[in-house]
Amino acid sequence: MLWAARWISDVSNSNSNRKTFKTSVQTGWYYSGRKMDAADVEWMMWFSTFREHIIFALSGHVIFAKICTLLAPQYRSLVFMVYGMLAVFTSMGWAYVTLILSHCVLLYSISLVKLRWLCFAAGLTTLATFKMEPFISWQAGFVIGSFELRPLLFYGGCGFTIMRCLSFALENCERKDGNYSILELLKYNFYLPFFYFGPIMTFDKFYIQANNPTLTRKDGEMWNISIQALLNLGVIIIVAVILHFMYILTIPSDMKLLKHISDWALVGLAYLNLVYDWVKAAVMFGVINTVSRLDHLDPPKPPKCITMLYVFSETHFDRGINDFLCNYVYNYLGGKHDNVLDELIASLCTFGITALWLGPSWVVFIWAFLNCFGLNFELWTAKFFTMEPFISIEMAISESMSRRIRAVFNTFNFWTIVLYNVLALNSLEFAKLVAMRLFLKGFPLTTIMVMFVTYCLIQLIKERERRQVTRDRE
Repeated sequence: MLWAARWISDVSNSNSNRKTFKTSVQTGWYYSGRKMDAADVEWMMWFSTFREHIIFALSGHVIFAKICTLLAPQYRSLVFMVYGMLAVFTSMGWAYVTLILSHCVLLYSISLVKLRWLCFAAGLTTLATFKMEPFISWQAGFVIGSFELRPLLFYGGCGFTIMRCLSFALENCERKDGNYSILELLKYNFYLPFFYFGPIMTFDKFYIQANNPTLTRKDGEMWNISIQALLNLGVIIIVAVILHFMYILTIPSDMKLLKHISDWALVGLAYLNLVYDWVKAAVMFGVINTVSRLDHLDPPKPPKCITMLYVFSETHFDRGINDFLCNYVYNYLGGKHDNVLDELIASLCTFGITALWLGPSWVVFIWAFLNCFGLNFELWTAKFFTMEPFISIEMAISESMSRRIRAVFNTFNFWTIVLYNVLALNSLEFAKLVAMRLFLKGFPLTTIMVMFVTYCLIQLIKERERRQVTRDRE
Protein backbone atom coordinates (compact mmCIF):
# COMPACT_ATOMS: atom_id res chain seq x y z
CA MET A 1 0.00 0.00 0.00
CA LEU A 2 2.93 2.34 0.67
CA TRP A 3 4.20 1.55 -2.82
CA ALA A 4 0.79 2.37 -4.32
CA ALA A 5 0.50 5.50 -2.14
CA ARG A 6 3.78 6.81 -3.58
CA TRP A 7 2.32 6.66 -7.07
CA ILE A 8 -0.88 8.40 -5.95
CA SER A 9 1.14 11.12 -4.21
CA ASP A 10 3.17 11.71 -7.39
CA VAL A 11 -0.01 11.99 -9.46
CA SER A 12 -1.50 14.42 -6.93
CA ASN A 13 1.60 16.64 -6.95
CA SER A 14 1.98 16.78 -10.73
CA ASN A 15 -1.71 17.37 -11.50
CA SER A 16 -2.86 19.71 -8.70
CA ASN A 17 -3.69 22.49 -11.21
CA ARG A 18 -5.83 20.42 -13.58
CA LYS A 19 -9.14 22.00 -14.57
CA THR A 20 -11.12 19.05 -13.18
CA PHE A 21 -9.50 19.61 -9.77
CA LYS A 22 -10.46 23.26 -9.37
CA THR A 23 -13.87 22.63 -7.79
CA SER A 24 -12.79 19.96 -5.31
CA VAL A 25 -9.14 20.76 -4.54
CA GLN A 26 -9.11 23.89 -2.41
CA THR A 27 -6.66 25.92 -0.38
CA GLY A 28 -5.40 23.86 2.54
CA TRP A 29 -3.64 24.69 5.77
CA TYR A 30 -1.71 27.95 5.47
CA TYR A 31 1.50 26.61 6.99
CA SER A 32 1.45 23.50 4.78
CA GLY A 33 1.68 25.47 1.56
CA ARG A 34 -0.43 22.82 -0.18
CA LYS A 35 -3.94 22.44 -1.49
CA MET A 36 -6.38 20.00 0.12
CA ASP A 37 -8.79 17.46 -1.35
CA ALA A 38 -12.19 18.82 -0.31
CA ALA A 39 -14.37 16.56 -2.52
CA ASP A 40 -16.15 14.96 0.46
CA VAL A 41 -18.75 17.51 1.57
CA GLU A 42 -19.70 15.49 4.64
CA TRP A 43 -16.14 15.32 5.98
CA MET A 44 -15.54 19.02 5.32
CA MET A 45 -18.80 19.92 7.08
CA TRP A 46 -17.96 17.91 10.17
CA PHE A 47 -14.30 18.78 10.60
CA SER A 48 -13.83 22.09 8.82
CA THR A 49 -16.76 24.25 7.72
CA PHE A 50 -19.23 23.72 10.57
CA ARG A 51 -17.12 22.06 13.24
CA GLU A 52 -17.64 24.96 15.69
CA HIS A 53 -21.44 24.63 15.40
CA ILE A 54 -21.31 20.86 15.88
CA ILE A 55 -18.93 21.13 18.85
CA PHE A 56 -21.17 23.80 20.42
CA ALA A 57 -24.35 21.72 20.03
CA LEU A 58 -22.81 18.48 21.34
CA SER A 59 -21.02 20.28 24.21
CA GLY A 60 -24.33 21.85 25.28
CA HIS A 61 -25.93 18.40 25.26
CA VAL A 62 -23.13 16.94 27.40
CA ILE A 63 -23.35 19.81 29.94
CA PHE A 64 -27.14 19.69 30.33
CA ALA A 65 -27.11 15.88 30.46
CA LYS A 66 -24.44 15.89 33.17
CA ILE A 67 -26.32 18.45 35.28
CA CYS A 68 -29.53 16.46 34.99
CA THR A 69 -27.75 13.18 35.78
CA LEU A 70 -26.42 14.69 39.00
CA LEU A 71 -29.64 16.42 40.11
CA ALA A 72 -32.51 14.32 38.75
CA PRO A 73 -31.30 11.17 36.95
CA GLN A 74 -34.85 9.81 36.66
CA TYR A 75 -35.70 12.67 34.25
CA ARG A 76 -32.57 12.52 32.11
CA SER A 77 -34.28 11.00 29.04
CA LEU A 78 -36.84 13.83 29.21
CA VAL A 79 -34.03 16.40 29.33
CA PHE A 80 -32.40 14.70 26.31
CA MET A 81 -35.66 15.16 24.41
CA VAL A 82 -36.20 18.80 25.38
CA TYR A 83 -32.63 19.81 24.51
CA GLY A 84 -32.83 17.89 21.21
CA MET A 85 -36.09 19.56 20.20
CA LEU A 86 -34.70 23.00 21.05
CA ALA A 87 -31.53 22.32 19.04
CA VAL A 88 -33.56 21.12 16.02
CA PHE A 89 -35.89 24.13 16.35
CA THR A 90 -32.93 26.53 16.50
CA SER A 91 -31.18 25.02 13.48
CA MET A 92 -34.15 24.26 11.19
CA GLY A 93 -37.19 26.21 12.45
CA TRP A 94 -40.61 25.40 13.91
CA ALA A 95 -42.08 24.21 10.59
CA TYR A 96 -39.45 21.48 10.32
CA VAL A 97 -40.11 20.38 13.91
CA THR A 98 -43.82 20.25 13.05
CA LEU A 99 -43.06 18.09 9.99
CA ILE A 100 -41.02 15.67 12.11
CA LEU A 101 -43.74 15.53 14.76
CA SER A 102 -46.40 14.80 12.13
CA HIS A 103 -44.44 11.76 10.93
CA CYS A 104 -43.96 10.60 14.52
CA VAL A 105 -47.70 10.90 15.25
CA LEU A 106 -48.63 9.13 12.00
CA LEU A 107 -46.40 6.13 12.58
CA TYR A 108 -47.26 6.00 16.28
CA SER A 109 -50.96 5.81 15.39
CA ILE A 110 -50.33 2.98 12.97
CA SER A 111 -48.22 1.12 15.55
CA LEU A 112 -51.27 0.91 17.84
CA VAL A 113 -52.84 -1.56 15.38
CA LYS A 114 -49.93 -3.92 16.08
CA LEU A 115 -49.62 -5.34 12.57
CA ARG A 116 -46.01 -5.71 11.42
CA TRP A 117 -46.80 -5.62 7.73
CA LEU A 118 -48.85 -2.44 8.11
CA CYS A 119 -46.06 -0.75 10.09
CA PHE A 120 -43.54 -1.74 7.43
CA ALA A 121 -45.80 -0.54 4.62
CA ALA A 122 -46.43 2.80 6.31
CA GLY A 123 -42.79 3.31 7.29
CA LEU A 124 -41.33 2.47 3.88
CA THR A 125 -43.99 4.52 2.08
CA THR A 126 -43.18 7.49 4.29
CA LEU A 127 -39.46 7.00 3.67
CA ALA A 128 -40.15 6.88 -0.09
CA THR A 129 -41.73 10.35 0.08
CA PHE A 130 -38.26 11.73 0.85
CA LYS A 131 -36.77 9.97 -2.18
CA MET A 132 -39.08 11.03 -5.02
CA GLU A 133 -40.73 14.11 -6.47
CA PRO A 134 -43.03 15.98 -5.95
CA PHE A 135 -43.08 14.85 -2.30
CA ILE A 136 -39.46 15.92 -1.67
CA SER A 137 -39.96 19.50 -2.81
CA TRP A 138 -43.25 19.83 -0.94
CA GLN A 139 -41.78 18.66 2.36
CA ALA A 140 -38.53 20.59 1.85
CA GLY A 141 -40.66 23.72 1.60
CA PHE A 142 -41.32 23.45 5.34
CA VAL A 143 -37.75 24.59 6.02
CA ILE A 144 -37.63 28.37 5.78
CA GLY A 145 -34.45 30.10 4.66
CA SER A 146 -31.39 28.89 2.80
CA PHE A 147 -28.03 27.87 4.19
CA GLU A 148 -25.29 25.44 3.21
CA LEU A 149 -26.23 22.73 5.70
CA ARG A 150 -29.95 22.81 4.98
CA PRO A 151 -30.23 19.87 2.51
CA LEU A 152 -27.97 17.61 4.59
CA LEU A 153 -29.75 18.33 7.88
CA PHE A 154 -33.18 18.07 6.25
CA TYR A 155 -32.68 14.65 4.65
CA GLY A 156 -30.59 13.30 7.53
CA GLY A 157 -33.11 14.28 10.19
CA CYS A 158 -36.13 13.09 8.22
CA GLY A 159 -34.58 9.82 7.04
CA PHE A 160 -33.34 8.77 10.47
CA THR A 161 -36.64 9.86 12.03
CA ILE A 162 -38.58 7.48 9.79
CA MET A 163 -36.25 4.60 10.59
CA ARG A 164 -36.46 5.27 14.33
CA CYS A 165 -40.25 5.51 14.17
CA LEU A 166 -40.32 2.23 12.26
CA SER A 167 -38.16 0.59 14.93
CA PHE A 168 -40.51 1.93 17.61
CA ALA A 169 -43.59 0.67 15.74
CA LEU A 170 -42.15 -2.83 15.27
CA GLU A 171 -41.14 -3.07 18.93
CA ASN A 172 -44.62 -1.90 19.92
CA CYS A 173 -46.06 -4.72 17.83
CA GLU A 174 -43.99 -7.20 19.84
CA ARG A 175 -45.13 -5.79 23.19
CA LYS A 176 -47.91 -8.00 24.56
CA ASP A 177 -49.14 -5.81 27.42
CA GLY A 178 -50.40 -2.40 26.30
CA ASN A 179 -48.46 0.11 24.20
CA TYR A 180 -45.49 2.36 24.61
CA SER A 181 -46.49 6.02 25.05
CA ILE A 182 -45.86 8.61 22.34
CA LEU A 183 -43.62 10.41 24.83
CA GLU A 184 -41.23 7.44 24.71
CA LEU A 185 -41.13 7.76 20.93
CA LEU A 186 -40.31 11.48 21.14
CA LYS A 187 -37.59 10.84 23.72
CA TYR A 188 -36.13 8.23 21.40
CA ASN A 189 -36.34 10.30 18.24
CA PHE A 190 -35.12 13.66 19.55
CA TYR A 191 -31.97 12.39 21.23
CA LEU A 192 -29.69 14.98 19.60
CA PRO A 193 -26.44 13.01 19.08
CA PHE A 194 -28.34 10.47 16.92
CA PHE A 195 -30.92 12.81 15.37
CA TYR A 196 -29.29 14.14 12.19
CA PHE A 197 -26.53 11.68 11.36
CA GLY A 198 -27.26 8.48 13.27
CA PRO A 199 -26.28 5.82 14.03
CA ILE A 200 -29.61 4.09 14.48
CA MET A 201 -29.97 2.48 17.88
CA THR A 202 -33.03 0.22 17.90
CA PHE A 203 -35.82 1.32 20.25
CA ASP A 204 -35.69 -1.73 22.53
CA LYS A 205 -32.05 -1.02 23.44
CA PHE A 206 -32.51 2.74 23.78
CA TYR A 207 -35.61 2.37 25.96
CA ILE A 208 -33.88 0.08 28.45
CA GLN A 209 -30.66 2.09 28.64
CA ALA A 210 -32.18 5.60 28.67
CA ASN A 211 -34.58 4.62 31.48
CA ASN A 212 -32.03 2.71 33.52
CA PRO A 213 -32.05 4.23 37.06
CA THR A 214 -28.66 2.70 37.94
CA LEU A 215 -26.03 5.04 36.51
CA THR A 216 -22.83 3.33 37.52
CA ARG A 217 -19.73 2.87 35.40
CA LYS A 218 -17.36 -0.06 35.10
CA ASP A 219 -13.80 0.29 36.32
CA GLY A 220 -11.75 2.21 33.76
CA GLU A 221 -14.76 3.13 31.61
CA MET A 222 -14.12 6.90 31.72
CA TRP A 223 -10.48 6.23 30.88
CA ASN A 224 -11.55 4.20 27.84
CA ILE A 225 -13.97 6.95 26.74
CA SER A 226 -11.17 9.55 27.03
CA ILE A 227 -8.75 7.38 25.06
CA GLN A 228 -11.38 6.85 22.35
CA ALA A 229 -11.98 10.61 22.10
CA LEU A 230 -8.23 11.29 21.76
CA LEU A 231 -7.94 8.49 19.20
CA ASN A 232 -10.72 10.05 17.12
CA LEU A 233 -8.97 13.42 17.28
CA GLY A 234 -5.69 11.84 16.19
CA VAL A 235 -7.34 10.09 13.23
CA ILE A 236 -9.02 13.35 12.14
CA ILE A 237 -5.62 15.09 12.05
CA ILE A 238 -3.98 12.19 10.18
CA VAL A 239 -6.75 12.11 7.53
CA ALA A 240 -6.49 15.89 7.09
CA VAL A 241 -2.72 15.56 6.52
CA ILE A 242 -3.22 12.74 4.00
CA LEU A 243 -5.81 14.77 2.05
CA HIS A 244 -3.16 17.48 1.61
CA PHE A 245 -0.75 15.07 -0.09
CA MET A 246 -2.98 12.51 -1.85
CA TYR A 247 -6.14 13.56 -3.68
CA ILE A 248 -7.72 10.13 -3.36
CA LEU A 249 -11.28 11.51 -3.52
CA THR A 250 -10.85 13.78 -6.55
CA ILE A 251 -8.65 11.67 -8.83
CA PRO A 252 -11.34 8.95 -9.45
CA SER A 253 -13.56 11.58 -11.11
CA ASP A 254 -10.94 12.35 -13.79
CA MET A 255 -11.13 9.42 -16.20
CA LYS A 256 -8.57 10.91 -18.61
CA LEU A 257 -5.98 11.07 -15.85
CA LEU A 258 -6.81 7.57 -14.60
CA LYS A 259 -6.01 6.04 -17.98
CA HIS A 260 -2.40 7.20 -17.67
CA ILE A 261 -1.58 6.07 -14.12
CA SER A 262 -0.05 2.71 -13.26
CA ASP A 263 -1.98 -0.43 -12.34
CA TRP A 264 -0.65 -0.27 -8.78
CA ALA A 265 -1.76 3.35 -8.38
CA LEU A 266 -5.23 2.53 -9.70
CA VAL A 267 -5.72 -0.55 -7.52
CA GLY A 268 -4.34 1.30 -4.49
CA LEU A 269 -6.62 4.25 -5.23
CA ALA A 270 -9.70 2.00 -5.24
CA TYR A 271 -8.68 0.36 -1.98
CA LEU A 272 -7.80 3.68 -0.29
CA ASN A 273 -11.21 5.10 -1.22
CA LEU A 274 -12.86 2.28 0.71
CA VAL A 275 -10.45 2.66 3.63
CA TYR A 276 -11.20 6.38 3.71
CA ASP A 277 -14.95 5.77 3.74
CA TRP A 278 -14.56 3.30 6.59
CA VAL A 279 -12.35 5.74 8.54
CA LYS A 280 -14.89 8.53 7.98
CA ALA A 281 -17.75 6.36 9.26
CA ALA A 282 -15.67 5.14 12.20
CA VAL A 283 -14.64 8.68 13.22
CA MET A 284 -18.04 10.33 12.73
CA PHE A 285 -19.83 7.57 14.62
CA GLY A 286 -16.94 7.50 17.08
CA VAL A 287 -17.47 11.17 17.99
CA ILE A 288 -21.22 10.62 18.44
CA ASN A 289 -20.66 7.38 20.33
CA THR A 290 -18.29 9.12 22.73
CA VAL A 291 -21.04 11.60 23.62
CA SER A 292 -23.68 8.89 23.98
CA ARG A 293 -21.37 6.78 26.17
CA LEU A 294 -21.08 9.78 28.49
CA ASP A 295 -24.89 9.54 28.71
CA HIS A 296 -24.57 5.93 29.93
CA LEU A 297 -25.72 4.48 26.60
CA ASP A 298 -24.15 1.62 24.69
CA PRO A 299 -24.40 2.77 21.04
CA PRO A 300 -23.76 0.63 17.93
CA LYS A 301 -20.07 -0.04 17.47
CA PRO A 302 -18.14 1.47 14.53
CA PRO A 303 -18.10 -0.58 11.32
CA LYS A 304 -15.64 -3.41 10.89
CA CYS A 305 -12.46 -2.32 9.10
CA ILE A 306 -12.64 -2.87 5.33
CA THR A 307 -9.24 -4.58 5.48
CA MET A 308 -10.79 -7.27 7.71
CA LEU A 309 -13.69 -8.00 5.36
CA TYR A 310 -13.47 -11.03 3.13
CA VAL A 311 -17.08 -12.31 3.35
CA PHE A 312 -20.24 -10.53 2.25
CA SER A 313 -22.14 -11.44 5.41
CA GLU A 314 -19.95 -9.03 7.44
CA THR A 315 -19.78 -6.20 4.91
CA HIS A 316 -21.33 -2.96 6.13
CA PHE A 317 -20.25 0.65 6.72
CA ASP A 318 -23.03 1.57 9.16
CA ARG A 319 -23.47 -0.92 11.97
CA GLY A 320 -26.64 0.85 13.16
CA ILE A 321 -28.44 0.34 9.84
CA ASN A 322 -27.00 -3.18 9.67
CA ASP A 323 -28.36 -4.03 13.14
CA PHE A 324 -31.74 -2.54 12.21
CA LEU A 325 -32.02 -4.58 9.00
CA CYS A 326 -30.77 -7.77 10.64
CA ASN A 327 -33.17 -7.50 13.58
CA TYR A 328 -36.32 -6.60 11.68
CA VAL A 329 -35.84 -8.00 8.16
CA TYR A 330 -32.91 -10.32 7.44
CA ASN A 331 -33.01 -12.56 10.52
CA TYR A 332 -36.80 -12.33 10.81
CA LEU A 333 -37.35 -13.63 7.27
CA GLY A 334 -34.22 -15.78 6.94
CA GLY A 335 -34.60 -17.72 10.19
CA LYS A 336 -31.48 -19.83 10.76
CA HIS A 337 -30.16 -18.96 7.26
CA ASP A 338 -29.88 -22.61 6.33
CA ASN A 339 -32.52 -22.58 3.61
CA VAL A 340 -31.55 -21.24 0.18
CA LEU A 341 -35.02 -19.91 -0.70
CA ASP A 342 -35.58 -18.21 2.67
CA GLU A 343 -32.12 -16.67 2.45
CA LEU A 344 -32.87 -15.35 -1.03
CA ILE A 345 -36.16 -13.76 0.06
CA ALA A 346 -34.57 -12.28 3.20
CA SER A 347 -31.60 -10.81 1.32
CA LEU A 348 -33.79 -9.41 -1.49
CA CYS A 349 -36.01 -7.63 1.03
CA THR A 350 -32.98 -6.41 3.00
CA PHE A 351 -31.21 -4.91 0.00
CA GLY A 352 -34.50 -3.56 -1.35
CA ILE A 353 -34.93 -1.52 1.84
CA THR A 354 -31.25 -0.54 1.71
CA ALA A 355 -31.67 0.75 -1.84
CA LEU A 356 -34.67 2.80 -0.74
CA TRP A 357 -32.67 4.17 2.22
CA LEU A 358 -29.72 5.18 0.00
CA GLY A 359 -32.00 6.69 -2.62
CA PRO A 360 -33.09 4.73 -5.71
CA SER A 361 -30.76 5.12 -8.71
CA TRP A 362 -29.21 2.79 -11.27
CA VAL A 363 -25.88 2.75 -9.44
CA VAL A 364 -27.60 1.88 -6.14
CA PHE A 365 -29.70 -0.83 -7.82
CA ILE A 366 -26.60 -2.38 -9.42
CA TRP A 367 -24.72 -2.21 -6.10
CA ALA A 368 -27.65 -3.79 -4.23
CA PHE A 369 -28.05 -6.57 -6.83
CA LEU A 370 -24.33 -7.44 -6.81
CA ASN A 371 -24.08 -7.51 -3.01
CA CYS A 372 -27.29 -9.52 -2.76
CA PHE A 373 -25.91 -12.00 -5.29
CA GLY A 374 -22.58 -12.16 -3.42
CA LEU A 375 -24.31 -12.85 -0.12
CA ASN A 376 -26.43 -15.65 -1.59
CA PHE A 377 -23.55 -17.09 -3.60
CA GLU A 378 -21.59 -17.46 -0.35
CA LEU A 379 -24.43 -19.49 1.13
CA TRP A 380 -24.80 -21.62 -2.00
CA THR A 381 -21.06 -22.27 -2.14
CA ALA A 382 -20.87 -23.11 1.57
CA LYS A 383 -23.75 -25.59 1.22
CA PHE A 384 -22.21 -27.11 -1.91
CA PHE A 385 -18.91 -27.80 -0.15
CA THR A 386 -20.68 -29.47 2.78
CA MET A 387 -21.69 -32.25 0.38
CA GLU A 388 -19.69 -35.35 -0.43
CA PRO A 389 -16.90 -35.80 -1.36
CA PHE A 390 -15.79 -32.29 -0.30
CA ILE A 391 -16.69 -32.69 3.37
CA SER A 392 -14.69 -35.92 3.60
CA ILE A 393 -11.70 -34.30 1.91
CA GLU A 394 -11.74 -31.42 4.35
CA MET A 395 -11.96 -33.78 7.31
CA ALA A 396 -8.92 -35.64 6.00
CA ILE A 397 -6.64 -32.60 5.63
CA SER A 398 -5.16 -30.48 8.41
CA GLU A 399 -6.83 -27.39 9.82
CA SER A 400 -4.07 -25.13 8.47
CA MET A 401 -4.40 -26.59 4.96
CA SER A 402 -8.17 -26.09 5.09
CA ARG A 403 -7.57 -22.47 6.06
CA ARG A 404 -5.16 -21.99 3.13
CA ILE A 405 -7.65 -23.39 0.62
CA ARG A 406 -10.43 -21.20 1.98
CA ALA A 407 -8.11 -18.18 1.81
CA VAL A 408 -7.72 -18.71 -1.96
CA PHE A 409 -11.47 -18.31 -2.45
CA ASN A 410 -11.63 -15.45 0.06
CA THR A 411 -8.94 -13.58 -1.90
CA PHE A 412 -11.22 -13.22 -4.91
CA ASN A 413 -14.12 -12.48 -2.57
CA PHE A 414 -12.12 -9.61 -1.03
CA TRP A 415 -11.63 -7.84 -4.35
CA THR A 416 -15.21 -8.51 -5.36
CA ILE A 417 -16.31 -6.67 -2.20
CA VAL A 418 -13.88 -3.84 -2.99
CA LEU A 419 -15.13 -3.45 -6.57
CA TYR A 420 -18.82 -3.62 -5.62
CA ASN A 421 -18.40 -0.89 -3.02
CA VAL A 422 -16.16 1.27 -5.21
CA LEU A 423 -19.10 1.27 -7.59
CA ALA A 424 -21.32 2.84 -4.91
CA LEU A 425 -18.72 5.29 -3.57
CA ASN A 426 -17.30 6.53 -6.88
CA SER A 427 -18.81 5.66 -10.25
CA LEU A 428 -19.56 2.77 -12.58
CA GLU A 429 -16.82 3.96 -14.98
CA PHE A 430 -14.17 3.95 -12.24
CA ALA A 431 -15.20 0.47 -11.02
CA LYS A 432 -15.08 -0.88 -14.60
CA LEU A 433 -11.64 0.64 -15.19
CA VAL A 434 -10.24 -0.88 -11.97
CA ALA A 435 -11.68 -4.31 -12.86
CA MET A 436 -10.27 -4.15 -16.40
CA ARG A 437 -6.79 -3.16 -15.23
CA LEU A 438 -6.75 -5.66 -12.35
CA PHE A 439 -8.05 -8.76 -14.14
CA LEU A 440 -7.55 -8.19 -17.89
CA LYS A 441 -5.02 -5.56 -18.99
CA GLY A 442 -2.85 -6.12 -15.92
CA PHE A 443 -2.81 -9.90 -16.34
CA PRO A 444 -0.67 -11.77 -15.48
CA LEU A 445 1.83 -9.63 -13.52
CA THR A 446 -0.46 -7.17 -11.72
CA THR A 447 -3.20 -9.74 -11.18
CA ILE A 448 -0.90 -12.36 -9.65
CA MET A 449 0.99 -9.87 -7.48
CA VAL A 450 -2.14 -8.19 -6.11
CA MET A 451 -3.87 -11.52 -5.49
CA PHE A 452 -0.79 -12.95 -3.75
CA VAL A 453 -0.50 -9.93 -1.44
CA THR A 454 -4.23 -10.16 -0.73
CA TYR A 455 -3.90 -13.91 -0.04
CA CYS A 456 -1.24 -13.14 2.57
CA LEU A 457 -3.55 -10.52 4.07
CA ILE A 458 -6.41 -13.01 4.32
CA GLN A 459 -4.10 -15.50 6.06
CA LEU A 460 -3.14 -12.84 8.61
CA ILE A 461 -6.81 -12.05 9.26
CA LYS A 462 -7.69 -15.72 9.67
CA GLU A 463 -4.79 -16.25 12.05
CA ARG A 464 -5.91 -13.26 14.10
CA GLU A 465 -9.46 -14.64 14.23
CA ARG A 466 -8.16 -18.08 15.22
CA ARG A 467 -6.16 -16.63 18.10
CA GLN A 468 -9.16 -14.58 19.20
CA VAL A 469 -11.31 -17.72 19.37
CA THR A 470 -8.58 -19.47 21.36
CA ARG A 471 -8.41 -16.60 23.87
CA ASP A 472 -12.20 -16.55 24.23
CA ARG A 473 -12.22 -20.25 25.04
CA GLU A 474 -9.56 -19.79 27.68
